[in-house]
Amino acid sequence: MPIKGSCHCGQTQFEVNEPPAEVTRCTCSLCSKRGALWAYYTPAQFRLTSPPENVATYLWGSRTVKHHHFCASCGCGTYSESPDWSSGKPDFDNPKVAVNSHLFDDFDLDAVTVTAIDGKNLW
Repeated sequence: MPIKGSCHCGQTQFEVNEPPAEVTRCTCSLCSKRGALWAYYTPAQFRLTSPPENVATYLWGSRTVKHHHFCASCGCGTYSESPDWSSGKPDFDNPKVAVNSHLFDDFDLDAVTVTAIDGKNLW
């Protein structure tokens, strides 16, 4: 069952193929300051449904996490594109889209497990 989400002003909208079963809290400096809880999807499971020009991109530090996207209008951090880090090392052959789960519509974030990722020391 697809789930939709958007930034605060609605200019950046997206959908994923299903609600997340769990989310992560990354401790890197950017994620800590953003306050995002990330739900991970393959690129095929994520779809930007608003015009791409409504999205701005930030490249940070090592650029291992390739693109941090945010709404060009209201500034909400929406999603990021990166390699799969589930093994603790970047797997560039298996890209992931991390979606800020705070932005999902009609989703009970309190009903899912939150796992911390030690991004402060991983990258």
